[in-house]
Amino acid sequence: MYTRRTYKASELFLWTRFDTLRIFFIITLWVLAYYFLDIAWLQIPWTPIALIGTAVAFIIGFQNNAAYDRIWEGRKIWGGIVNTSRSLGMFLQDMITNEHAKEKQSDELLKKEVKTLTYRHIAWMTALRHAMRVQKQWETTVNQKTNQEWGIRPPERLSTLEADLKPYLSKEDMEDILSKDNKQTALLYQQSHHLRRLKESGLIWEFSFLELEGLLKDLFDLQGKSERIKNFPYPRQFATLNHYFMWILLLFLPVALVPQFMEIGAGLANSYPVIGNLFIWFAIPVYTAVGWVFHTMERIGRTGDNPFEGTSNDVPISTIARGIEIDLRQNLGEVKADIPEQFEAKFNVQF
Repeated sequence: MYTRRTYKASELFLWTRFDTLRIFFIITLWVLAYYFLDIAWLQIPWTPIALIGTAVAFIIGFQNNAAYDRIWEGRKIWGGIVNTSRSLGMFLQDMITNEHAKEKQSDELLKKEVKTLTYRHIAWMTALRHAMRVQKQWETTVNQKTNQEWGIRPPERLSTLEADLKPYLSKEDMEDILSKDNKQTALLYQQSHHLRRLKESGLIWEFSFLELEGLLKDLFDLQGKSERIKNFPYPRQFATLNHYFMWILLLFLPVALVPQFMEIGAGLANSYPVIGNLFIWFAIPVYTAVGWVFHTMERIGRTGDNPFEGTSNDVPISTIARGIEIDLRQNLGEVKADIPEQFEAKFNVQF
């Protein structure tokens, strides 16, 4: 997630420079052809161009709206994880007691049970964010040169899941989790089994057990929603049409635009011979600006299709998960030196 109010003009230029050069090259070839070759007859009226441009504007607008909806839904899902995690941390501390215990346990043992369940929840968030960062076949934004050259990557690409889970799980739990394909689901199963054992020993009252199980169900729902966005891309047929329609417009536009500048130049030639002769070259900056607008709008839509991919415009799930971890561990009474710091934002980007 980019945190500045706006991107710098220099950053936007660098991000789009290869596409802009491609557009500049196309219009330059057309202007050279019209200026040095006798092809003034090769022109088309503005009506079909306007119709294609309208269609492109509509379909790009539709894609950008859909991409924003996916990003916003992803943010709401992880906002739900924040709220449910805080409720879980509070319930664990206040519901695991000796009040209904068959055999009274020491305060140290009760705190150990709370810590084990809290740490396992942190492990669940860690496994979920790692799963959301696994690159899918349709997630190609991170592979683009202008996205890679910043040299920043999400934390999940800088460490392994096993290394990140190790501080929070026992050896037995780790062996069980690593044997499963869906590790975040396995962790919630472990949580449920642990709560059942505590209920059977009386350390959790039956009503409290149902409340805690309800929170686990909420976490399953939020996990499933997050996985749905990750595993179901923006429909490829729409993405394909966007791309092709946009390039049809950009390739046909010079055949209408350049002759129009030639005509204007011919009208100026009687009064201003030099300007009239060179006026056709003004088609280059005008076309480049128009092409840049359409191409950049389409690219922004493609960039927002996958809100968990790990680019600078995605939902900052790593930052959210680490923020929850800090809250939970502080409320366990841990000293600040033992709690990891928030992930550093680089180039004004939070992951």
